Amino acid sequence: MNYVLIIGAKSDIAKELARIYAMNNFNLILAGREINSLNDLSQDLKIRYKIDVQLVEFNITDFESHESFFNDLIIKPVGIILSAGFMTDQKVCEIDFDKSLNTINVNYVGAVSILNIFANLFEQNKNGFIIGISSVAGDRGRKANYIYGSAKAGFSAYLSGLRNRLYKSNVHVLTVKPGFVYTKMTEHLNLPEKLTAQPDEIAKDIFHAQQINIDVLYSKWLWKYIMLIIKHIPETIFKKLNI
Repeated sequence: MNYVLIIGAKSDIAKELARIYAMNNFNLILAGREINSLNDLSQDLKIRYKIDVQLVEFNITDFESHESFFNDLIIKPVGIILSAGFMTDQKVCEIDFDKSLNTINVNYVGAVSILNIFANLFEQNKNGFIIGISSVAGDRGRKANYIYGSAKAGFSAYLSGLRNRLYKSNVHVLTVKPGFVYTKMTEHLNLPEKLTAQPDEIAKDIFHAQQINIDVLYSKWLWKYIMLIIKHIPETIFKKLNI
C-alpha cells in the first residue's frame, strides 16, 4: 500500500483526512509538532483499518530542518497533504509583527519550503499528488483578515504555478479553499450555520476531489459563487464595504 504524508496532522480537518485515507487503504505518515499527542488516533487507525501509521515530529517554521525531515523518511509518500495553518486576530497582527510574521511563515513560507522538496521528488517519479489547504480568505483582501488572507493568497498562487509546472509530469496539485469551518481555530467566532462546514465534510470533499483530479475545490460549494461575486465588486465600491 502507498503512503500519504499529512503535514499539520493535528488539525481537525487533517484528522478527518487521516481517517478517510486509512479507510481507503493508504498507509499514513502524520507529521506536526508534539505529534505524539496523536498516539490514540494512530493506534485506532492501525487496528481498525489494518494499515501502517507513522508519527513524525515536524515544525513547518523550522525551514532548515525540512531537507533532513525529507531525507529521514525511509519510505517516501505518493502524496502529501499540507494542512498546517495559523490564524490570529487581525487587530493583534496589526500591532504585533511577530504574530504577522508567524502567520506568513506558517501559511506561506513554510508551506513553500517543504512542498518544493516533495514537488521535485514527484516530478522525478512522474507520479504523485499534492494537496494544499488554502482559504477563501486569499481570494480578496478584506480588512477583517488581510494578513492571514494575503498569506493564503500567496499560497494559492504558488499552488497554481506548481500545478502548471507539474502537469506534464503526471502530478496532480489540488488547491482547497474552505470557507467557514467549525474547528479549534474558529471556535471563538460566531459563524453562519448554512455557510459553515464540519471538518469531516471538508475531508470528504477533498478526498473525492483528489481522486478525480479536480484542480481547485471550494468547500462548501456555495463559496465558489460567493467569492466570484466578491472578486468582481469594483475596488472603488469594495474599499467602502464593512467586510
